[in-house]
Amino acid sequence: MTAPVQLSVVVPTFNEAANLAVLVSKLDAALNGVDWEVIFVDDDSPDGTAGEARRLSQENGRVRCLQRIARRGLSSACIEGMLASSAPYIAVMDADLQHDERLLPDMLDALRTEPLDVVVGSRHVAGGDANAFSDDRAKKSELATRLSRMVVPDTLLDPMSGFFMITRPAFEASMRNLSGIGFKILMDLFASAPEPLRFKELPYSFGERHAGESKLDNQALWDYGMLLLDKMVGRWVPVRFVTFIAVGGLGVFVHMTVLATLYELLKTGFVTSQIWATLTAMTANFVFNNVITYRDLQLKGWGWLKGWISFVLACSIGAVANVGVAGYLFTEDTGWFLAGLAGIVVGAVWNYAITQLYTWHAK
Repeated sequence: MTAPVQLSVVVPTFNEAANLAVLVSKLDAALNGVDWEVIFVDDDSPDGTAGEARRLSQENGRVRCLQRIARRGLSSACIEGMLASSAPYIAVMDADLQHDERLLPDMLDALRTEPLDVVVGSRHVAGGDANAFSDDRAKKSELATRLSRMVVPDTLLDPMSGFFMITRPAFEASMRNLSGIGFKILMDLFASAPEPLRFKELPYSFGERHAGESKLDNQALWDYGMLLLDKMVGRWVPVRFVTFIAVGGLGVFVHMTVLATLYELLKTGFVTSQIWATLTAMTANFVFNNVITYRDLQLKGWGWLKGWISFVLACSIGAVANVGVAGYLFTEDTGWFLAGLAGIVVGAVWNYAITQLYTWHAK
């Protein structure tokens, strides 16, 4: 009879095909004597990462592959990988070989022998370092750490770590509260736990990337801000709605610019001007919401065109209400600016609700 798995190592991947065989070999050497598995959660990488993971699974039964279609995001990938595991202990690490797999046995031993929920591979305790960071990335990491203090304890020195091990009971206590936004799953776990997590930090040296490219970009920084916002206000207001409204701020600028140009400069009738302003702003909102608000569900190719059509049709009722309210207020001598703004407000909540359901199919 095969021994039950005691440790699952969850590794989110995107374009990491060149790293997988090396990582599996390193895990095999580091976890000698441990009943372990590795779960590669791949976001449909164009470089064939999922295929490479399946090839490795034919050579090594410890390797599993979970391929996600039309979904993106490191944190959500980690959550799905953790849910797919039955092991009592779960580790999370990157596929780029910058995390030191030799620390895993010490993490496991600490969780087995001490009253702990989480063991964090830390670059900021004595003996650890992040010398492989560029100056720019080091500054961004420092800023992110400072901001994280709004939702995680000050005693956690490396809340930005992507290398940790957690007990299954601790994960299951938090899993229904997780945001799954962005790439800082450890911070998400600490901020979502119903009770303060008991933790310990073990030092390691952050290494050089073996192959592939860093996924840290401006969008990742935006996602981090959205995670912070969700942990602070998400229990009252969905963070997607906050982002939707923020994007709508740009739509307001577009709307009012078009309205002013048509009505004031070109002397077009107000209702006609409002209709064109509404359609232009609607298209602008779709473009930016697709890139920002629904990045994890981003529509591309024919899906983009279908999504735009869906967005326009779904918002048509809101647009009718927008134009109707604005037109009515204008006839009541409200003034073109306030009348146009009132129309936008009336349509905003409807647009968010209906497009979330029918354009991006978000839960």
